Amino acid sequence: MQNQYDLIIVGAGLAGNCLALALKDTGMRIALVESSSRQQLATAAGGDRALALAAGTVKLLETLGAWSAIAEKATAIKHIHVSDRGHFGKTRLSAQQQGVAALGYVIVARDIETHVADLVAQTGIDVFYETRVAGVMSGFDEVNVSLKQHGESLNISAQLLVGADGGQSTVRKLLEIPQSISDYGQTALVTTVKATRPHQNTAYERFTSFGPLALLPLHGKHLSVVWTRSHEQAEGLLHGSEADFLAELQDCFGYRLGTLTLTEPRRAFPLSLIRAEQMVAGRVVIIGNAAHQLHPVAGQGFNLGIRDVAYLAELLNSHQQKQGDLGATELLNLYAKQRQADHNKTIGFTDNLVNLFSNDWLPVAALRNTGLTLLDHLPAVKKILVKHAMGMAAGLSKLHVD
Repeated sequence: MQNQYDLIIVGAGLAGNCLALALKDTGMRIALVESSSRQQLATAAGGDRALALAAGTVKLLETLGAWSAIAEKATAIKHIHVSDRGHFGKTRLSAQQQGVAALGYVIVARDIETHVADLVAQTGIDVFYETRVAGVMSGFDEVNVSLKQHGESLNISAQLLVGADGGQSTVRKLLEIPQSISDYGQTALVTTVKATRPHQNTAYERFTSFGPLALLPLHGKHLSVVWTRSHEQAEGLLHGSEADFLAELQDCFGYRLGTLTLTEPRRAFPLSLIRAEQMVAGRVVIIGNAAHQLHPVAGQGFNLGIRDVAYLAELLNSHQQKQGDLGATELLNLYAKQRQADHNKTIGFTDNLVNLFSNDWLPVAALRNTGLTLLDHLPAVKKILVKHAMGMAAGLSKLHVD
């Protein structure tokens, strides 16, 4: 085993694996470090969640060679229906009207996570599973990383360390990078239902006074449910009877898809807007959920993380070709500066959406419903909303890989 690398990536989830794939043919010596085993990752409960992939994200996955083999497992979103419970306003978006095949796709996380991990295993990149990061020391010309693997200590070093290890990022904690946290006072209930009527590839976003309800199309007549309620309400719905849960869900959503039945267990996740106060520290950069965690209302969290991967890969590839230092301060500061604008725009859009549509004060409700109705009749404004939904609003970087 070698100890010296050009790049160390901590976290073998989607962000870390996609970054490794993007850089596999650059000639870089890359190490990928993951605290869990392959088996633990493959069977984790989080693998059951549905991911809404923006069209821009799918383009990047195609470039990585990571889409064609799993495309048949994904469900295209051809329509988006946005409504406000108890009010008249609604907006409908259509892929056909926008001249595209789909506005996005929905896929079970496990399907894409397993496939991407398999692709990385074929690259020859050194992957350290069941290996914990115990220490990080960023020096003048390299970053040194102390690892613990099956009770033994290992030390490796590189020009650059990338923390792609999720919301509970060990890398971020070891570097003592502070976070700003805004608690929404809400919990997301997540499950899968089957409808008696076909969903016709429609994603539904229904806003209520308690918070948004999203139903995303899956295979057949199945839909993924992401239902936002107060902590107390969510607790009751999580532990109450299945019949009571479905009755409340049906009352909230209506019967446009007929009767709904549960096909997966109910799970609950408290919701907060969490953002690292810096993305760079010495020769370390954090990306994806290690840097930002969003409310799921607009389905932008994973897509934002993939854009982090794309832009960082492009910068590192270009710098490697010039035989530059991958951990150079000016390079990492450029990354942070360029990504800041996308983060601000996407996080701001999501946060404003939550605050606007979780408010049942009559003047606010009237204003947003008028806005939804007008939006449904304004093609130019609709196009802007569609660009957000498709992940194109931020100006995706061009990811160049062989």
